[in-house]
Amino acid sequence: MADAAQRLTALAEDLLGRPFPVRLRAWDGSEAGPAGGPVLVVRQRRALRRLLWKPGELGLARAWVAGEIDVEGDLYTLLDGLAGLLWDRGDEDGTHAVHPLLDPRLRTAAKALLKVAGPFPPPPPPAEELRRRSGRLHTRARDKQVISHHYDVGNDFYALVLGPSMVYSCAYWTDGGTLEDAQRDKLDLIARKLALRPGDRLLDVGCGWGSMAIHAAREFGAEVVGITLSREQAAFARKRVAEEGLADKVEIRVQDYRDVKDGPYDAISSIGMAEHVGSVQYREYADDLYALLKPGGRLLNHQISRRPERDEDAYHVDAFIDAYVFPDGELAPMGRTLSTLEDAGFEVRDVEAIREHYALTLREWVANLERHWPRAVKLTSPGRARIWRLYMAASAVSFERNRIGVNQFLAVKTPESGTSGLPLRPRRWTERDERED
Repeated sequence: MADAAQRLTALAEDLLGRPFPVRLRAWDGSEAGPAGGPVLVVRQRRALRRLLWKPGELGLARAWVAGEIDVEGDLYTLLDGLAGLLWDRGDEDGTHAVHPLLDPRLRTAAKALLKVAGPFPPPPPPAEELRRRSGRLHTRARDKQVISHHYDVGNDFYALVLGPSMVYSCAYWTDGGTLEDAQRDKLDLIARKLALRPGDRLLDVGCGWGSMAIHAAREFGAEVVGITLSREQAAFARKRVAEEGLADKVEIRVQDYRDVKDGPYDAISSIGMAEHVGSVQYREYADDLYALLKPGGRLLNHQISRRPERDEDAYHVDAFIDAYVFPDGELAPMGRTLSTLEDAGFEVRDVEAIREHYALTLREWVANLERHWPRAVKLTSPGRARIWRLYMAASAVSFERNRIGVNQFLAVKTPESGTSGLPLRPRRWTERDERED
Protein backbone atom coordinates (compact mmCIF):
# COMPACT_ATOMS: atom_id res chain seq x y z
CA MET A 1 0.00 0.00 0.00
CA ALA A 2 1.38 3.40 -1.01
CA ASP A 3 1.15 5.44 2.16
CA ALA A 4 4.68 6.80 2.79
CA ALA A 5 3.59 10.44 2.44
CA GLN A 6 0.77 10.00 4.97
CA ARG A 7 3.10 8.29 7.45
CA LEU A 8 5.78 10.97 7.09
CA THR A 9 3.30 13.81 7.44
CA ALA A 10 1.78 12.23 10.55
CA LEU A 11 5.26 11.83 12.07
CA ALA A 12 6.11 15.44 11.35
CA GLU A 13 2.87 16.71 12.85
CA ASP A 14 3.28 14.59 15.99
CA LEU A 15 6.77 15.96 16.43
CA LEU A 16 5.93 19.59 15.71
CA GLY A 17 2.58 19.74 17.41
CA ARG A 18 1.00 21.54 14.45
CA PRO A 19 -0.08 20.77 10.88
CA PHE A 20 2.66 20.22 8.35
CA PRO A 21 2.44 23.42 6.25
CA VAL A 22 3.13 22.08 2.73
CA ARG A 23 2.10 19.16 0.55
CA LEU A 24 4.42 16.17 0.47
CA ARG A 25 4.85 13.50 -2.21
CA ALA A 26 6.84 10.35 -1.48
CA TRP A 27 8.82 7.97 -3.70
CA ASP A 28 5.87 5.55 -3.79
CA GLY A 29 3.60 8.16 -5.42
CA SER A 30 1.56 8.86 -2.29
CA GLU A 31 0.72 12.46 -1.32
CA ALA A 32 -0.46 14.18 1.85
CA GLY A 33 -0.93 17.70 3.11
CA PRO A 34 -2.61 20.87 1.84
CA ALA A 35 -3.33 20.94 -1.88
CA GLY A 36 -3.06 23.86 -4.28
CA GLY A 37 0.51 24.94 -3.57
CA PRO A 38 4.08 23.77 -4.14
CA VAL A 39 4.96 20.17 -3.33
CA LEU A 40 7.94 18.87 -1.36
CA VAL A 41 8.99 15.70 -3.19
CA VAL A 42 10.93 12.95 -1.40
CA ARG A 43 12.31 11.08 -4.40
CA GLN A 44 14.28 8.42 -2.55
CA ARG A 45 13.99 6.73 0.84
CA ARG A 46 17.66 7.24 1.56
CA ALA A 47 16.90 10.93 2.16
CA LEU A 48 15.24 9.74 5.38
CA ARG A 49 18.36 7.84 6.38
CA ARG A 50 20.31 11.07 6.06
CA LEU A 51 17.83 12.70 8.43
CA LEU A 52 18.15 9.88 10.94
CA TRP A 53 21.92 10.25 11.07
CA LYS A 54 21.94 14.05 10.86
CA PRO A 55 18.57 15.32 12.13
CA GLY A 56 17.63 18.82 11.07
CA GLU A 57 19.11 21.14 8.52
CA LEU A 58 22.29 19.25 7.60
CA GLY A 59 20.43 16.02 6.82
CA LEU A 60 17.92 17.91 4.69
CA ALA A 61 20.73 19.79 2.97
CA ARG A 62 22.54 16.61 2.03
CA ALA A 63 19.35 15.12 0.61
CA TRP A 64 18.67 18.31 -1.38
CA VAL A 65 22.19 18.52 -2.81
CA ALA A 66 22.06 14.83 -3.78
CA GLY A 67 18.72 15.35 -5.56
CA GLU A 68 16.88 13.01 -3.18
CA ILE A 69 14.39 15.73 -2.27
CA ASP A 70 13.07 18.42 -4.58
CA VAL A 71 10.34 21.01 -4.97
CA GLU A 72 7.61 21.17 -7.60
CA GLY A 73 6.06 24.60 -7.93
CA ASP A 74 7.17 27.91 -6.48
CA LEU A 75 10.28 27.44 -4.35
CA TYR A 76 9.82 30.73 -2.47
CA THR A 77 6.29 29.84 -1.38
CA LEU A 78 7.45 26.48 -0.08
CA LEU A 79 10.42 27.97 1.76
CA ASP A 80 8.20 30.63 3.28
CA GLY A 81 5.84 27.91 4.48
CA LEU A 82 8.71 25.94 6.02
CA ALA A 83 10.59 28.95 7.39
CA GLY A 84 9.09 28.63 10.84
CA LEU A 85 10.28 25.01 11.00
CA LEU A 86 13.72 25.17 9.41
CA TRP A 87 15.14 28.60 10.09
CA ASP A 88 13.40 30.17 13.08
CA ARG A 89 14.63 29.34 16.57
CA GLY A 90 11.16 28.46 17.86
CA ASP A 91 8.23 30.38 19.29
CA GLU A 92 8.73 33.13 21.83
CA ASP A 93 7.91 30.72 24.65
CA GLY A 94 10.11 28.02 23.18
CA THR A 95 7.35 25.41 23.09
CA HIS A 96 8.06 24.42 19.50
CA ALA A 97 11.85 24.48 19.62
CA VAL A 98 13.30 21.05 18.81
CA HIS A 99 16.39 19.87 20.71
CA PRO A 100 17.65 16.73 18.97
CA LEU A 101 19.35 15.10 21.96
CA LEU A 102 16.93 16.14 24.71
CA ASP A 103 13.44 16.15 23.24
CA PRO A 104 11.74 12.75 23.72
CA ARG A 105 9.39 13.56 20.82
CA LEU A 106 12.34 13.45 18.45
CA ARG A 107 13.55 10.11 19.77
CA THR A 108 10.06 8.65 19.34
CA ALA A 109 9.81 10.06 15.83
CA ALA A 110 13.22 8.63 14.94
CA LYS A 111 12.09 5.13 15.86
CA ALA A 112 9.02 5.50 13.66
CA LEU A 113 11.04 7.01 10.83
CA LEU A 114 13.44 4.08 10.98
CA LYS A 115 10.63 1.78 9.87
CA VAL A 116 10.01 3.90 6.76
CA ALA A 117 13.61 4.77 5.92
CA GLY A 118 14.83 1.34 4.90
CA PRO A 119 18.18 -0.38 5.38
CA PHE A 120 21.15 1.38 6.90
CA PRO A 121 23.74 2.88 6.62
CA PRO A 122 23.10 6.31 5.07
CA PRO A 123 24.92 7.32 1.89
CA PRO A 124 28.10 9.38 2.26
CA PRO A 125 27.82 13.18 2.15
CA PRO A 126 27.69 14.70 -1.34
CA ALA A 127 31.03 15.57 -2.91
CA GLU A 128 30.17 19.28 -2.72
CA GLU A 129 30.33 19.29 1.10
CA LEU A 130 33.55 20.91 2.29
CA ARG A 131 36.09 18.82 4.18
CA ARG A 132 37.87 21.75 5.79
CA ARG A 133 41.14 21.99 7.62
CA SER A 134 41.04 21.12 11.28
CA GLY A 135 42.32 23.46 13.93
CA ARG A 136 41.73 27.07 14.85
CA LEU A 137 39.18 29.18 12.97
CA HIS A 138 40.27 32.04 10.73
CA THR A 139 43.93 31.27 10.35
CA ARG A 140 45.26 32.55 7.04
CA ALA A 141 45.50 29.02 5.60
CA ARG A 142 41.99 28.02 6.69
CA ASP A 143 40.43 31.29 5.46
CA LYS A 144 42.10 30.77 2.10
CA GLN A 145 40.65 27.25 1.84
CA VAL A 146 37.08 28.23 2.68
CA ILE A 147 37.15 31.29 0.43
CA SER A 148 38.36 29.11 -2.43
CA HIS A 149 35.52 26.64 -1.73
CA HIS A 150 32.94 29.36 -2.33
CA TYR A 151 34.48 31.67 -4.90
CA ASP A 152 36.54 29.32 -7.07
CA VAL A 153 33.44 27.58 -8.40
CA GLY A 154 34.20 29.08 -11.80
CA ASN A 155 34.00 32.57 -13.23
CA ASP A 156 31.70 31.44 -16.04
CA PHE A 157 29.23 30.06 -13.50
CA TYR A 158 29.17 33.32 -11.57
CA ALA A 159 28.74 35.27 -14.80
CA LEU A 160 25.52 33.31 -15.44
CA VAL A 161 24.18 34.12 -12.00
CA LEU A 162 25.38 37.68 -11.45
CA GLY A 163 25.05 39.03 -14.97
CA PRO A 164 27.46 41.46 -16.68
CA SER A 165 28.07 43.55 -13.55
CA MET A 166 29.85 40.64 -11.79
CA VAL A 167 28.88 42.17 -8.46
CA TYR A 168 28.18 39.62 -5.72
CA SER A 169 26.53 41.80 -3.08
CA CYS A 170 23.27 43.62 -2.49
CA ALA A 171 22.23 45.98 -5.29
CA TYR A 172 20.58 49.37 -4.71
CA TRP A 173 17.19 49.48 -6.39
CA THR A 174 14.89 52.12 -7.75
CA ASP A 175 11.46 51.43 -9.21
CA GLY A 176 11.67 50.04 -12.72
CA GLY A 177 15.43 49.55 -12.77
CA THR A 178 17.30 46.47 -13.96
CA LEU A 179 19.81 44.42 -11.99
CA GLU A 180 22.63 46.09 -13.90
CA ASP A 181 21.24 49.54 -13.11
CA ALA A 182 20.90 48.65 -9.43
CA GLN A 183 24.44 47.28 -9.15
CA ARG A 184 25.89 50.33 -10.88
CA ASP A 185 23.92 52.57 -8.51
CA LYS A 186 25.24 50.61 -5.50
CA LEU A 187 28.85 51.06 -6.58
CA ASP A 188 28.21 54.73 -7.25
CA LEU A 189 26.55 55.17 -3.84
CA ILE A 190 29.59 53.68 -2.09
CA ALA A 191 32.02 55.85 -4.03
CA ARG A 192 30.01 58.95 -3.15
CA LYS A 193 29.77 58.03 0.52
CA LEU A 194 33.55 57.69 0.47
CA ALA A 195 33.73 61.07 -1.35
CA LEU A 196 36.31 59.71 -3.78
CA ARG A 197 38.24 62.25 -5.81
CA PRO A 198 40.88 61.93 -8.54
CA GLY A 199 44.12 60.62 -7.10
CA ASP A 200 42.60 59.24 -3.86
CA ARG A 201 44.00 55.88 -2.79
CA LEU A 202 41.22 53.33 -2.28
CA LEU A 203 41.71 49.88 -0.76
CA ASP A 204 38.90 47.51 -1.81
CA VAL A 205 38.92 44.63 0.68
CA GLY A 206 37.46 41.47 -0.81
CA CYS A 207 37.41 42.98 -4.29
CA GLY A 208 35.67 40.06 -5.99
CA TRP A 209 35.82 40.30 -9.76
CA GLY A 210 36.99 43.91 -9.69
CA SER A 211 33.75 45.81 -10.24
CA MET A 212 34.15 48.34 -7.42
CA ALA A 213 37.81 48.90 -8.24
CA ILE A 214 37.02 49.54 -11.90
CA HIS A 215 34.09 51.84 -11.11
CA ALA A 216 36.10 53.90 -8.62
CA ALA A 217 39.02 54.31 -11.04
CA ARG A 218 36.98 54.94 -14.19
CA GLU A 219 34.24 57.18 -12.79
CA PHE A 220 36.03 58.92 -9.90
CA GLY A 221 39.72 58.83 -10.86
CA ALA A 222 40.79 56.88 -7.77
CA GLU A 223 44.01 54.87 -7.49
CA VAL A 224 42.78 51.44 -6.34
CA VAL A 225 44.27 48.36 -4.72
CA GLY A 226 41.84 45.44 -4.70
CA ILE A 227 42.58 42.34 -2.62
CA THR A 228 41.03 38.87 -2.68
CA LEU A 229 41.98 35.37 -1.53
CA SER A 230 40.53 33.81 -4.68
CA ARG A 231 43.01 33.31 -7.52
CA GLU A 232 40.17 32.81 -10.02
CA GLN A 233 38.62 36.13 -9.02
CA ALA A 234 41.96 37.90 -9.23
CA ALA A 235 42.71 36.58 -12.71
CA PHE A 236 39.28 37.62 -13.95
CA ALA A 237 39.54 41.06 -12.33
CA ARG A 238 42.99 41.73 -13.82
CA LYS A 239 41.70 40.86 -17.27
CA ARG A 240 38.77 43.27 -16.87
CA VAL A 241 41.08 46.02 -15.62
CA ALA A 242 43.33 45.59 -18.65
CA GLU A 243 40.37 45.62 -21.04
CA GLU A 244 39.16 48.87 -19.46
CA GLY A 245 42.59 50.44 -19.95
CA LEU A 246 42.94 51.00 -16.21
CA ALA A 247 46.10 49.00 -15.46
CA ASP A 248 47.84 52.21 -14.40
CA LYS A 249 45.11 52.95 -11.82
CA VAL A 250 44.07 49.53 -10.49
CA GLU A 251 46.18 46.80 -8.89
CA ILE A 252 44.58 43.45 -8.03
CA ARG A 253 46.35 41.32 -5.45
CA VAL A 254 45.84 37.85 -4.02
CA GLN A 255 46.36 38.96 -0.44
CA ASP A 256 44.89 38.64 3.05
CA TYR A 257 43.74 41.94 4.57
CA ARG A 258 46.02 41.20 7.54
CA ASP A 259 49.04 41.35 5.23
CA VAL A 260 48.37 44.76 3.66
CA LYS A 261 51.14 47.07 4.88
CA ASP A 262 51.29 49.86 2.28
CA GLY A 263 48.97 52.43 3.87
CA PRO A 264 47.89 55.04 4.40
CA TYR A 265 44.81 55.01 2.18
CA ASP A 266 42.33 57.81 1.72
CA ALA A 267 39.40 55.39 1.74
CA ILE A 268 38.57 51.71 2.24
CA SER A 269 35.59 49.80 0.87
CA SER A 270 34.66 46.41 2.28
CA ILE A 271 31.60 45.10 0.45
CA GLY A 272 30.21 41.75 1.54
CA MET A 273 33.56 40.62 2.91
CA ALA A 274 33.27 41.14 6.67
CA GLU A 275 30.85 38.19 6.98
CA HIS A 276 33.86 35.93 6.37
CA VAL A 277 35.97 37.49 9.12
CA GLY A 278 34.34 35.79 12.12
CA SER A 279 33.61 37.06 15.61
CA VAL A 280 36.99 36.03 17.03
CA GLN A 281 38.78 38.01 14.34
CA TYR A 282 36.48 41.00 13.90
CA ARG A 283 38.25 43.38 16.27
CA GLU A 284 41.57 42.68 14.53
CA TYR A 285 39.85 43.34 11.19
CA ALA A 286 38.56 46.71 12.44
CA ASP A 287 41.95 47.59 13.95
CA ASP A 288 43.80 46.72 10.74
CA LEU A 289 41.50 48.82 8.56
CA TYR A 290 41.74 51.73 11.01
CA ALA A 291 45.55 51.56 10.88
CA LEU A 292 45.55 51.56 7.06
CA LEU A 293 43.56 54.80 6.78
CA LYS A 294 45.07 58.26 6.91
CA PRO A 295 43.59 60.71 9.47
CA GLY A 296 40.25 61.82 8.10
CA GLY A 297 39.99 58.73 5.88
CA ARG A 298 36.67 56.95 5.43
CA LEU A 299 35.60 53.32 5.63
CA LEU A 300 32.47 51.99 3.95
CA ASN A 301 31.64 48.61 5.49
CA HIS A 302 28.76 46.87 3.65
CA GLN A 303 27.77 43.82 5.71
CA ILE A 304 24.96 41.32 6.26
CA SER A 305 23.62 41.26 9.83
CA ARG A 306 21.37 38.95 11.82
CA ARG A 307 18.78 39.59 14.48
CA PRO A 308 20.14 39.49 18.04
CA GLU A 309 19.68 36.25 19.96
CA ARG A 310 18.13 36.23 23.42
CA ASP A 311 21.16 34.17 24.43
CA GLU A 312 24.05 35.21 22.21
CA ASP A 313 26.15 32.26 23.38
CA ALA A 314 23.58 29.96 21.75
CA TYR A 315 24.14 31.43 18.28
CA HIS A 316 25.39 29.01 15.66
CA VAL A 317 25.76 29.18 11.91
CA ASP A 318 23.13 27.34 9.86
CA ALA A 319 24.47 23.87 9.12
CA PHE A 320 23.65 24.05 5.39
CA ILE A 321 25.41 27.39 4.97
CA ASP A 322 28.44 26.25 6.96
CA ALA A 323 28.89 22.96 5.10
CA TYR A 324 28.08 24.02 1.54
CA VAL A 325 28.05 27.79 1.07
CA PHE A 326 30.08 30.04 3.40
CA PRO A 327 32.15 27.75 5.64
CA ASP A 328 33.30 29.47 8.84
CA GLY A 329 31.25 32.56 7.98
CA GLU A 330 29.41 34.32 10.79
CA LEU A 331 26.78 37.03 10.99
CA ALA A 332 26.71 39.57 13.81
CA PRO A 333 23.91 41.85 14.97
CA MET A 334 24.19 45.36 13.58
CA GLY A 335 24.82 46.83 17.03
CA ARG A 336 27.83 44.60 17.65
CA THR A 337 29.41 45.61 14.36
CA LEU A 338 28.91 49.28 15.15
CA SER A 339 30.39 48.88 18.64
CA THR A 340 33.44 47.03 17.34
CA LEU A 341 34.14 49.73 14.78
CA GLU A 342 33.87 52.34 17.53
CA ASP A 343 36.11 50.31 19.84
CA ALA A 344 38.75 50.29 17.09
CA GLY A 345 38.67 54.11 17.04
CA PHE A 346 36.28 54.84 14.19
CA GLU A 347 33.60 57.51 14.38
CA VAL A 348 30.53 55.90 12.82
CA ARG A 349 28.71 58.68 10.99
CA ASP A 350 26.01 56.91 9.03
CA VAL A 351 24.26 53.54 8.95
CA GLU A 352 21.91 52.73 6.08
CA ALA A 353 19.77 49.59 6.25
CA ILE A 354 18.88 48.17 2.82
CA ARG A 355 17.41 44.78 3.74
CA GLU A 356 14.62 44.77 1.13
CA HIS A 357 17.14 45.56 -1.60
CA TYR A 358 18.94 42.27 -0.99
CA ALA A 359 15.75 40.24 -1.30
CA LEU A 360 15.18 41.82 -4.72
CA THR A 361 18.79 41.16 -5.73
CA LEU A 362 18.66 37.50 -4.72
CA ARG A 363 15.47 36.90 -6.65
CA GLU A 364 17.16 38.25 -9.77
CA TRP A 365 20.15 35.96 -9.25
CA VAL A 366 17.88 32.94 -8.80
CA ALA A 367 16.02 33.87 -11.99
CA ASN A 368 19.35 34.07 -13.85
CA LEU A 369 20.36 30.65 -12.53
CA GLU A 370 17.05 29.03 -13.42
CA ARG A 371 17.08 30.61 -16.89
CA HIS A 372 20.52 29.14 -17.60
CA TRP A 373 20.11 25.92 -15.60
CA PRO A 374 21.50 23.36 -18.11
CA ARG A 375 24.64 25.43 -18.66
CA ALA A 376 25.06 26.09 -14.92
CA VAL A 377 24.96 22.35 -14.25
CA LYS A 378 27.48 21.73 -17.03
CA LEU A 379 29.85 24.38 -15.66
CA THR A 380 29.76 23.02 -12.10
CA SER A 381 27.71 19.98 -11.09
CA PRO A 382 24.03 19.27 -10.47
CA GLY A 383 24.68 19.38 -6.75
CA ARG A 384 26.51 22.70 -6.86
CA ALA A 385 23.77 24.32 -8.93
CA ARG A 386 21.17 23.03 -6.47
CA ILE A 387 23.17 24.48 -3.57
CA TRP A 388 23.21 27.93 -5.11
CA ARG A 389 19.52 27.82 -6.00
CA LEU A 390 18.48 26.83 -2.47
CA TYR A 391 20.77 29.17 -0.58
CA MET A 392 19.88 32.21 -2.68
CA ALA A 393 16.14 31.53 -2.57
CA ALA A 394 16.22 30.80 1.18
CA SER A 395 18.28 33.94 1.77
CA ALA A 396 15.73 36.02 -0.14
CA VAL A 397 12.98 34.69 2.13
CA SER A 398 15.12 35.40 5.20
CA PHE A 399 15.63 39.02 4.13
CA GLU A 400 11.93 39.39 3.41
CA ARG A 401 11.00 37.98 6.83
CA ASN A 402 13.51 40.27 8.63
CA ARG A 403 15.53 37.32 9.84
CA ILE A 404 18.66 38.90 8.40
CA GLY A 405 19.48 42.37 7.11
CA VAL A 406 22.24 44.25 5.34
CA ASN A 407 23.73 47.59 6.32
CA GLN A 408 26.24 50.13 5.07
CA PHE A 409 28.35 51.65 7.83
CA LEU A 410 30.17 54.87 6.95
CA ALA A 411 32.96 55.42 9.47
CA VAL A 412 35.71 58.02 9.71
CA LYS A 413 39.18 57.93 11.22
CA THR A 414 38.52 61.30 12.78
CA PRO A 415 41.73 63.11 13.79
CA GLU A 416 42.32 64.70 17.19
CA SER A 417 41.19 68.04 15.80
CA GLY A 418 37.69 66.57 15.53
CA THR A 419 37.35 67.58 11.88
CA SER A 420 35.50 64.69 10.26
CA GLY A 421 35.47 66.11 6.74
CA LEU A 422 31.77 65.35 6.33
CA PRO A 423 29.30 68.06 5.37
CA LEU A 424 26.70 69.24 7.88
CA ARG A 425 24.07 67.28 5.96
CA PRO A 426 26.00 64.07 5.32
CA ARG A 427 23.37 62.20 3.30
CA ARG A 428 23.76 64.40 0.24
CA TRP A 429 25.42 61.47 -1.55
CA THR A 430 24.42 62.83 -4.95
CA GLU A 431 27.13 65.47 -4.70
CA ARG A 432 30.55 64.25 -5.79
CA ASP A 433 32.80 66.71 -3.95
CA GLU A 434 31.59 66.46 -0.37
CA ARG A 435 34.91 66.47 1.41
CA GLU A 436 36.14 69.90 2.40
CA ASP A 437 39.47 71.01 0.96
